[in-house]
Amino acid sequence: MKTLHFSEQDVAKMTETDVAELAQRLDQDAYTSPFEGLEDWHLLRAIAFQRPSLVEPYMYLLDLEAYDEA
Repeated sequence: MKTLHFSEQDVAKMTETDVAELAQRLDQDAYTSPFEGLEDWHLLRAIAFQRPSLVEPYMYLLDLEAYDEA
C-alpha cells in the first residue's frame, strides 16, 4: 500500500477526493507496517489543522477529544 510524503504545500493542494482516499485507507487499516498507517494519520491530522472543512466527515479517524486543562 502506498502512503504519502507531505509538506505544508501538499496539504494546501489536497482536494476532497484526496482526503476521501486517505480516509478510506485509514478506515481499511490494511497497511503493511504500522508506520505507513501512522504517516497517513499524521497527514490527515495536518489537514485537519490547516483545512478543517475537508476533514470534518472523517474526524472520527483522528480520535481527537476535547479536554479541559484546568
